[in-house]
Amino acid sequence: MDDSASVLWVSAHPEPLSLNGSLRRFGIEALEQRGHSVELSDLYAMDWDPVLRREQFLGPEPGACEKHSGRDNACGARFDATGDVRRAFLTDQLPADVAQEQERLRRADALIVQFPLWWYGMPAMLKGWFDRVFTSGFAFGKEPETGRRLRFENGPFRGRRALVIVTAGDRAGALGPRGISGEPVDLMFGLLHGTLAYTGFDPLAPFVVPSADFLAGADSAGIEAQLDDRLSRLFTDEPLRARPQFTGDYTDDWVLRSDVAPDAHGFAAHWL
Repeated sequence: MDDSASVLWVSAHPEPLSLNGSLRRFGIEALEQRGHSVELSDLYAMDWDPVLRREQFLGPEPGACEKHSGRDNACGARFDATGDVRRAFLTDQLPADVAQEQERLRRADALIVQFPLWWYGMPAMLKGWFDRVFTSGFAFGKEPETGRRLRFENGPFRGRRALVIVTAGDRAGALGPRGISGEPVDLMFGLLHGTLAYTGFDPLAPFVVPSADFLAGADSAGIEAQLDDRLSRLFTDEPLRARPQFTGDYTDDWVLRSDVAPDAHGFAAHWL
């Protein structure tokens, strides 16, 4: 790769003057000083709509359809959240805000996702960004010509890096192997493995700032130095490696074969 790369930075925090806001500004400047170009999707500043809505694809206006459990609604069509969205993608009929974010992803050599850890997960604003932007046909699905499944080692974003930057209220020890909250790679398995690795990204170990609610101004320089170091290795650090899905490690039911990592269990079994 050329020394100059394109990075998409997706941020989800409601307060620009927060620690998250400060780290975002510092991080973008650090990347640009290294010659990279950075596009920012600041979801709160964009007033991003995180909700996947039926009327975005089938109409009519919200509330106009009477819903009936177990059968088609009164509008005459039942919304298929995967199929109808895929058709919209394939026919260039996605909502404009979704199409814009997909274009940003197409240009990106690396994705940075930054958020505060709320209830052991990402804010709803960011979850909705993944729900709406990572559509079937774009971020996963099947290759039309061959029928090859496009995920994990065949994912559309293979060869691209992804770094998750998280602020957490927990102290550092609580986010360790014997801590009450668990290790960040386990805690964020759904994002790191089930979303980023699933779609082909090479996720890096997350950058976590613990005790974020209790940091003083004097701590900022040290955190910025650590972030600067991680960003300097965005394209050189060894990523987390998900087990390939289609080369024999898994059965047809997507269960690890009994002879593959027989002593490993839980989340760790699915990383190499």
